[in-house]
Amino acid sequence: MSSETLDKEGVTRRDFLGLAAFGAAIFSALSVIAGTLRIFKPNVHYEESKKFKIGKPENFPEGTVRKIDERNLFIFSDSDGIYAITAVCQHLGCIVYTTEWGFQCPCHGSKYDKEGNVIGGPAPRGLPWFEITQNVDGTLVVNAGKEVPKGTKYIFA
Repeated sequence: MSSETLDKEGVTRRDFLGLAAFGAAIFSALSVIAGTLRIFKPNVHYEESKKFKIGKPENFPEGTVRKIDERNLFIFSDSDGIYAITAVCQHLGCIVYTTEWGFQCPCHGSKYDKEGNVIGGPAPRGLPWFEITQNVDGTLVVNAGKEVPKGTKYIFA
């Protein structure tokens, strides 16, 4: 082939296949290196802690009903102690509100009594109660990752 023919035709088939093979080899090598380096990075997804402080016992005098919006939680205090009930409806996860007879879901009409037991609507189960403990420094801690039986209250020492 003369140089004039090469200029008119461009790249020959042999040159194209050689470049394609070289490109595939480089891409494969880079993929292997990237995969090897990926091994050293752990595949961990960090979650927000289920335990959180709600304050000192003095902040919850008898008769207190407080909603913690950030945690979707109700804190109640009565003569027997303090307890925490979730504000998340067990039907489809809507946020319930308090009523004179307990709780109600604004979305689908589930109704719960003051203990969180289902008294109407489509909810399959009652509102869970969460464990409350006290730190050494005196602050109360709710563990939203640990359900306790209904009626379980933290008694002030």
